[in-house]
Amino acid sequence: MLSQLSAEVPISMAERACQVLMNTFTPANLPPANTWHYHQSVFLYGMQRVWEKNGGQEYFDYIKGYVDTFVDADGNFLFARDELDSIQVGILLFPLYKKTKDERYKKAATKLRNLYTTLNQTKEGGFWHKDKYPYQMWLDGLFMAGPFALMFDQAFNEPELVDMVLYQESLMRKYMTDQETGLLYHAWDETRSMPWANPETGCSPEFWGRSVGWYGTALIDILDILPENHEGRTVLIEALQKLISGYAKFQDEKTGLWYQIVDKVDQTDNWLESSCSSLFVYTIARAVENGYVDKKYITIAVKAYQGLLDEMIECDNDTWKMKGICIGTSAGVYDYYVSRPVSENDLHGVGAFILASMAVANIIE
Repeated sequence: MLSQLSAEVPISMAERACQVLMNTFTPANLPPANTWHYHQSVFLYGMQRVWEKNGGQEYFDYIKGYVDTFVDADGNFLFARDELDSIQVGILLFPLYKKTKDERYKKAATKLRNLYTTLNQTKEGGFWHKDKYPYQMWLDGLFMAGPFALMFDQAFNEPELVDMVLYQESLMRKYMTDQETGLLYHAWDETRSMPWANPETGCSPEFWGRSVGWYGTALIDILDILPENHEGRTVLIEALQKLISGYAKFQDEKTGLWYQIVDKVDQTDNWLESSCSSLFVYTIARAVENGYVDKKYITIAVKAYQGLLDEMIECDNDTWKMKGICIGTSAGVYDYYVSRPVSENDLHGVGAFILASMAVANIIE
């Protein structure tokens, strides 16, 4: 498998994915159009990795064009102030500020940083995912708000943000981990009042693929920034190792991909999902690259990436299309997840695929 896939393949696929969407949408019209939203940011975060690799100015300009659609000359912009999702987009501000030294990007980042002081919290200080989901923590939230906080500390020296992120992660791990599989449940309701909440644990009942992928991606990105001598690294690396072991248990033998509900591989109405498979590939490949897990996992990551190319990507001289992407999804029960609509070229999936591509290139070159 390794001999069949050179580093040039995933890099060219990532570039192709970027070009297709850049040719289809202006930065402002990336769906959902004219909105400060993590959907666009996941895609643009992947594009940032391509820019960092090949230095193509058009990629930087496109990312800047998106941010500049919203952030005015004084650093003002409109965003939802009651949810973690808004914070994730802020990761795009740091490379722009570093390259241009434009103070409006710092001002915008500071506005997002200040959300941490206003978000509603559980009794133990866990951030509600959104105000419309009271007393609930979701795995998604660590990706949405964790890496940004560490980037803000790295840029502007606020080390208390690091402790905040590690505490949020510890609450998720405490309440949402399933010891048998090594996976984490999608959501946790402190009040146990949601219809999906387990009356004893408060957890939602399923391991929804993309949420488990967000969590792994967040762990990797946090470890990238966390200082080498920080005492919290050991705990995060152990959590990552257990998670990746859980991923490996449920990889589809035939395709190398993973299912919408990760552990329900024998359910006939469950289906292979491309965004979670991409995020799992990213997490595994980056963990191998950084020495967090054994190199034996390279085979798992490469098999999965090849599965994405074989099963989910349609590519010829004129078109590039990614299939099998679950649209935006709340917390729920099994029937809810498996009945969610599937989309093509949804930014959840394309962004995750680009991240996976760049990560795979690093472990096979």
